[in-house]
Amino acid sequence: MKQILLTNDDGFNSYGLLALRDALKDLARIVIVAPASEKSACGHGLSITRPLHFVQVDDDFYKLEDGTPSDCVYLALHTLYGENNRPDLVISGINIGSNMGEDITYSGTAAGAMEGCLHGIDSIAISQTMRDKNLAQDFDFALAKESIRALVEKIFTKGFPLSKRKFLNVNIPQISPKQCKGTLVTQMGHRIYGNEAQLHRNPRGQEYHWLGLQPLMWETRADTPQVNGEAFSGENDFDAIKGQYVSITPIKLDLTSYEDIRNVREWL
Repeated sequence: MKQILLTNDDGFNSYGLLALRDALKDLARIVIVAPASEKSACGHGLSITRPLHFVQVDDDFYKLEDGTPSDCVYLALHTLYGENNRPDLVISGINIGSNMGEDITYSGTAAGAMEGCLHGIDSIAISQTMRDKNLAQDFDFALAKESIRALVEKIFTKGFPLSKRKFLNVNIPQISPKQCKGTLVTQMGHRIYGNEAQLHRNPRGQEYHWLGLQPLMWETRADTPQVNGEAFSGENDFDAIKGQYVSITPIKLDLTSYEDIRNVREWL
């Protein structure tokens, strides 16, 4: 029987994580190891200065006290699996909120998939765009569930489409399956960031800052990536979601800017 390891960054009781389990439960043995509390925007961090321990929530379902998504995958592979008994897939999500453009570098959801592919396991990050995260409990995740199930079935039938140290980053528009226009293979868009932080005082008069949420804005990429010697002519992830398409972006962990190596050598 196939095996899938699930994690997320919204916490073990997230509606998105439970929807992901529900979508895949009859396709494979599902094991969940998720953070005990929300770890959004934690990036690809491991906890190396404090101990971690598993708390069993249910059969094949654990939360990791104060753990990050990367911790969850790392320790799950070390503790719950053996060298000859690895999961066939690591899936991180369903995140409540998008992970597009450079948000991938902040994302704990993407980090869970990164950790899986670092260990040689086919991995997917999946995120649900939401206009208001507070309404997640009333959202059915129907399109996300349908999309991830179709992807997993295709992987189990045809194999994973990427080589090592690469993962699929999936973003789902907030529409019904009937409204969806299809699926696009996309590039990362260029996210526009602000620098908002609110200053407050606690009852003792001490100042503290609360980082503000950034509006979802992006710009057209100035560069034109090359694909097999030809200019990439497809959509970016932001435009695909705006156009009511599911976005699938292949992501590689090699961040080397190869086109700049000669320039840097000459500069030195």
